[in-house]
Amino acid sequence: MTVPTKVTARDARSPVADTLAGVAHAAGTFEVRHGLPEQRDGWVTSAELFTEPDRFTAWRDLLADWLRAEYGSAPERTTAGYVMGWYLNVVGLAGGLLFHAARRVPSLRPDDVAVRIAGTGRPHLVGVALLAEGFACLAEDPASDHADATVVGCERALADLMRARFAAHAAAFVSAYGPTVRLGRRTLWAGATDALDSAAWTAGRLLGDETSGVADAALLLPAKLEPFTSATTLRTVDGEWTRRRESCCFHYVLPGAQECVTCPRVR
Repeated sequence: MTVPTKVTARDARSPVADTLAGVAHAAGTFEVRHGLPEQRDGWVTSAELFTEPDRFTAWRDLLADWLRAEYGSAPERTTAGYVMGWYLNVVGLAGGLLFHAARRVPSLRPDDVAVRIAGTGRPHLVGVALLAEGFACLAEDPASDHADATVVGCERALADLMRARFAAHAAAFVSAYGPTVRLGRRTLWAGATDALDSAAWTAGRLLGDETSGVADAALLLPAKLEPFTSATTLRTVDGEWTRRRESCCFHYVLPGAQECVTCPRVR
């Protein structure tokens, strides 16, 4: 799932905010920001979603209404798969942008991440915010002596930390979201694997260096590492980078729809 990005410039009071402002040229329809706006219309923290999982059900109900209007049907599997993919992909992108652009890893604790659901039309995510000032970086980072910085020893250790922080966030998501849907644990972790594998790749494409993004994806998923379901699946087909998805969005069960070209059902 490709997520376009638009970064809202904000007073760069921290290196995390500064990095986000620095990738503002990757403009699009999706907002990535540091901190929440004064008006929180549509914004919800991950912690709020996880502690009140009925919010996920309400979100899926909005999606079901939209799907029925567009397709005449709203299969439960489809609403579950869409919301899973939307959520995990934008959290992955938030981390992937900082890792790819600046070799920085932000906090991805549920209290430190917020997402924004579209208020009209299709209720997809239209924004993600990082809320914490702290970050991990390499010794050569110009902000390595900042009070909010934690220095790690090498690039691979930084990638390991990014993977671990995303895994911890995904585990909290699986625990909260899993009981509200009829998706197995393996499917949920497959969705998390897709999100992590796409994170740096998408960041690379948005910032003009797809090949570097692919290399970063290999750093983040060099092998099948628990709890993820595979190593990176990025590969070239006819000279273009693509990947084999681990999870299914169940779009194909909508009337008149077909499997996506990267769907695991068409391997």
